[in-house]
Amino acid sequence: MADVQLEAVRLTKRFGDRTAIDGLSFRARQGEVVGLLGPNGSGKTTTIRLLTTVLAPTSGEFSVAGVPFTRPIEIRRRIGVLPESSGYPGHQTGEEYLRYHARLFGHPRADAIRVAGRLLAEVGLAERASSRISTYSRGMRQRLGIARALVNDPAVVFLDEPTLGLDPAGQRQVLAIIRKIAVGSGATVILSTHTLPEVEEICTSVLILHKGKILVSGSFGEVTRAVTTQQHAQMRVPIELVGRAREALAGVAGLTIEPADERPDILRMSLNEGPGARQGGTDTGMNGPLRAVLSADVPVLSFEVEGARLSAAFLAVTRESVQ
Repeated sequence: MADVQLEAVRLTKRFGDRTAIDGLSFRARQGEVVGLLGPNGSGKTTTIRLLTTVLAPTSGEFSVAGVPFTRPIEIRRRIGVLPESSGYPGHQTGEEYLRYHARLFGHPRADAIRVAGRLLAEVGLAERASSRISTYSRGMRQRLGIARALVNDPAVVFLDEPTLGLDPAGQRQVLAIIRKIAVGSGATVILSTHTLPEVEEICTSVLILHKGKILVSGSFGEVTRAVTTQQHAQMRVPIELVGRAREALAGVAGLTIEPADERPDILRMSLNEGPGARQGGTDTGMNGPLRAVLSADVPVLSFEVEGARLSAAFLAVTRESVQ
């Protein structure tokens, strides 16, 4: 498919007797931001090192922008990388640093100056272009590193923990830049992170790794529907009928009613169910509680079901794998 920018097929990496990556297969399309998730030691960094040609696979194959892994030099010209730990020459200015890397990718001198200026503006460092990198904060260095990853106009950008150690303001700046990369340039972004809320905010799909294997992958909806076992909702009923509503809900299997708070007319509830239980059947999911209350002749003034969260899916799937 023309818009597939990154594809891995049964990608495997072994170090001696230890299998670090075990049969990894997935596709990423142009303009996608793919969240690469997993606990420590799950294989996220090794996966990035394989896909960026730092490591050679033991078996399997992958391609970047249609270039097979057997042509690593050409792949490196088509990718941008921000590793988890990056060193920067403190004596150089931000402009000098980007200009140098642009020249490494073959830009003529005048073009390298133009590219450096444009990228510094895009990551919010134009006013510090002439400042030495030694005076940059951690957040500024991360933004400079992202700019460096873009000097060759890459088809795929790999970012390994780009917000690690940043304060909330710095995180917001980096996330805005990542979003702009995918939307503005159409590049595919592979984002490795431990921070689930930021993945929910900017990623279009997710891969959850554990012990070198993909446990689940797909869009947020696909992932959460596949593995999330709990739903949450709140229901508002006439205050004089709260008791009757609670009695009706008591008969719904797997449903927990939270204690009343300052709004006794609002019933907050959670429903535990097995993965995939919401597929088919008229009383699956939160339809059951709603039907029970209506059958008890209690008017439902409002009923809101919370969307499943990635954090719940992540915890569920990794817990199941450990067990």
